[in-house]
Amino acid sequence: MRSRHLGRTGLCVSEIGFGCASYWGKPAFDEQTAIRLVHEAIELGVTLFDTGASYAGGEAEPRLGRALKGRDASRLIVATKAGTRAHGGRVIRDPGLTAIRASVERSLRNLGLDSLPLLQLHGPATAELTSELVGGLEDLKRQGLVRALGVNSFDPSVIEHVLRLPAFDVVMIDYNVLRPERTALAAAAAAAGKGVLAGMPLAMGHTGLKILKLRGVQDLWYAARGIARHGREVREGARYAFLNDVAGMTGSQAALAYVLADPNISSAVVGTTRIAHLRENAAASGLRLPDAVLARIRKIQERRFANSASWA
Repeated sequence: MRSRHLGRTGLCVSEIGFGCASYWGKPAFDEQTAIRLVHEAIELGVTLFDTGASYAGGEAEPRLGRALKGRDASRLIVATKAGTRAHGGRVIRDPGLTAIRASVERSLRNLGLDSLPLLQLHGPATAELTSELVGGLEDLKRQGLVRALGVNSFDPSVIEHVLRLPAFDVVMIDYNVLRPERTALAAAAAAAGKGVLAGMPLAMGHTGLKILKLRGVQDLWYAARGIARHGREVREGARYAFLNDVAGMTGSQAALAYVLADPNISSAVVGTTRIAHLRENAAASGLRLPDAVLARIRKIQERRFANSASWA
C-alpha cells in the first residue's frame, strides 16, 4: 500500500482509506465480521480509518474502538467527525462549541484514544464557522486532544471558505468520475496547504451498476439509499460502465485509479462489508489508468459540461 502526505499536517495516510460508517457500523451487520474487516485492512497496509460520531446511529465509533482494542494504533490515522449526533434514529445538527467539545471527549472514549489524529466538522454551514468556534477548535489542538482539524463537506462554497481559514488542515470532498469539477477544488485546497480526502470515490458504486448486483441484505440497504438519495448519479454512472472492462483491473479499481491519478488527493476513503471487496480496493493503490481510458472519461465529462449549466 502506498502512502501520501496529508497536506502540511506532518501526517502520512494510505492511498486507500477505510470508511467505518453506514451498514458496516450497524448492529444488523455482524460485529465480528466488521472487526475482521478492520484487522484485514490494517494487514493490507491501510492506515486511515474514517468514522463519525453520528454514523450508523452512533454505533460506528464505538465499534471501531472495539476493533482497534489491543492493536498498535500509533501508526494509524483515525479520523472522526463532530457537529452532528445520532438521536432517536435521526441525525441532529449540533455545531456549537460546547457540543463539539463534548463530542470530542466521547469520541476519545469510544475509540480508546488519548488524542484524535484528525477531527473534522461534519457538514457545517459557512455561517457556523465563527471565530469563536474556530478558536475553540484551536484550543483542542493546543490541549493535545486533537492533532489536525478538518471539514467534511460536499458543498463547494463551504470548502472554498474553509480554504481561507488557516486553522483547518484537511478537507474531505466528494470526488469521483461523476464530480470532475472537484479537480479544481482539490487543487485550490492543496495550494492552500490543506490535505484532501476523497469521499465517495466509487460514486456509490453507480459506475459499476452495483445497484443491479444485489447479493445480501447490505446490498439492498445500499441500493435503497442510492435510489432515494442519488437517483441522478445512478443514471449518470451508467455512462461509465466501460470502467468494468479495463484490462488488468476491476471496475472499482478503475474508479479508484481515476481519483488517485490526481496528485492533490491524499487518500480515497471507501467503506465495505466484504473482505473480497476490501482486498480489491486495497490493490488499487499504485494502479494507473491507460491514457485511452482517461481520454474516454474526459470526453464524457466534457460532453456533460457542455449540456449542463451546473455540475452540482
